[in-house]
Amino acid sequence: MRASFLPTLGLAAALLAVFPLRAAEPTVVPGPRPYPEHQQWWGDARFGLFIHWGPVSLKGTEIGWSRGGDRRGYGSKGTQIPSETYDNLYREFNPTNFNAREWVAIAQAAGMKYLVFTSRHHDGFSMFDTRASDYKITNPASPFGRDVVKELADACHAAGLHFGLYYSQPNWQHPDAFTPDRHERYLAYLKQQVTELCSNYGRLDVFWFDGLGKPAEAYDGMGLVKIIRGLQPGIVINNRTGLPEDLDTPEQRVGKYQDQRPWETCMTICHQWAWKPGDEMKSLKQCLQTLVFCAGGDGNLLFNVGPMPDGRIEPRQVARLKEMGQWLARYGESIYGTRGGPWKPTKNLASTRRGNRVYLHVFQWQDDRLELPALPAEVRSATVLTGGQAHIESEADRWVVTVPAASQAEIDTVIRLDLDRSAMELPVVSMPSQVNATASNVYQGMDDYAAECAFDGDSHTRWATDSGTKQAWIGIEFPKPRRIGSVRINEAYAPRVQEFQLLYRDGGEWRTLLTGAQLGADFKRSFAPVTAQAVRLEISEATEGPTISEITVAGE
Repeated sequence: MRASFLPTLGLAAALLAVFPLRAAEPTVVPGPRPYPEHQQWWGDARFGLFIHWGPVSLKGTEIGWSRGGDRRGYGSKGTQIPSETYDNLYREFNPTNFNAREWVAIAQAAGMKYLVFTSRHHDGFSMFDTRASDYKITNPASPFGRDVVKELADACHAAGLHFGLYYSQPNWQHPDAFTPDRHERYLAYLKQQVTELCSNYGRLDVFWFDGLGKPAEAYDGMGLVKIIRGLQPGIVINNRTGLPEDLDTPEQRVGKYQDQRPWETCMTICHQWAWKPGDEMKSLKQCLQTLVFCAGGDGNLLFNVGPMPDGRIEPRQVARLKEMGQWLARYGESIYGTRGGPWKPTKNLASTRRGNRVYLHVFQWQDDRLELPALPAEVRSATVLTGGQAHIESEADRWVVTVPAASQAEIDTVIRLDLDRSAMELPVVSMPSQVNATASNVYQGMDDYAAECAFDGDSHTRWATDSGTKQAWIGIEFPKPRRIGSVRINEAYAPRVQEFQLLYRDGGEWRTLLTGAQLGADFKRSFAPVTAQAVRLEISEATEGPTISEITVAGE
């Protein structure tokens, strides 16, 4: 791999004519479903800025969730910050360095095409001037006293950036929420605020609900949507009303490949949604590959920052976003206005398409080559957008792409394939599994839950067992013996596993690497390095059918 992820762009030198590369016609499957007219801009955008901000930034804890007291309607209590303290933070909150135009400029420098701001989170504090409650940023007791939503709306409209609002149906501060005799009053409060947001701030492009999984009836989701679409007919609404609406919203994970219904991953640049001092920030590689994986899966990325108490977005986060924007300025044609596919993403690659072009994004090479299932098309030319040269040839039912090590970008080697036909009409192709995995039990014998799903590098797939299974094993055979020294195991539904052991084989005899009780959602353990031909997880006790999303065995 090269040390720099931004090699010199040399398109002319990289352009190669390769003929004929025509494969036999595979079974025809539908191409991507077109976006509805009102959502086309959103699908083309691919990348947006999410902002979680409020008085809680003074404490550096999570917005909403760190508030103590009852979480009305959710049967749980928060303990981190006493509710009386939390609910009065706005009296100290005076972010005099807040500048809406600067936030918008940062989003645009990052290559983002829309912005979604938290108008009110679960803590009940409104960052806009509402008549429905005095618990708001424009309360006379607030030293700041400015309508943040209005300033952001005006700045986005002036800059031509699409503007959207997050709005939480839960409100753990409101006295009427989920009370037996006053909940109807709470629903009236919700409708009043939604009406204000859709009436007082000009054009809204996105309305982003967050009902925390409750059904539509809990908040009269149909009534809320009717208000929004009546006042903002061209708006895009997410699925957290308890109704399907326009898009799905996987959170803190990249969604699986899905081109028949729009989706958008919401993810934080650090760990918290709200600002936290010294919070660990994602590397540029993580940020860019997350964006590419989303586009390759036919989804968007809504990437979150949490501004500081003084109103500024943290400088290091700004710098990271600008690095993403610099990459998009060079290679954005492979992201904006594309659809996912035709090859489904794997941990090593993703692909996007538009018109007669397919864009390959290769994150990791095996001996300078990449083997792909052939498509029913001819490659007219290939261009390594990130610099250098590529060679493509047809071998039986596959295409072989070769790129010398000197032309492999550290983060993402982007290769543009110009075809003889529309890439949008090509079938969606799954990459063949390179994993030799087996298990004692697979849920109803379904391939969707096969053993290989625990070793595919995709946290959205999982190995699962039949209901009632209390003992099971799953294992992997390596192509050749390898040195291993650590393991990471993620239970999809934890903690079901209550007793287990990890074994390895180098030859014919199985030996124990480690034993334990509960695995949980993120089990990690190192051990004395060994050479292994195969590894097996044996579960000797479980409360219900074990299901594992990922098993990663690493070297020393």
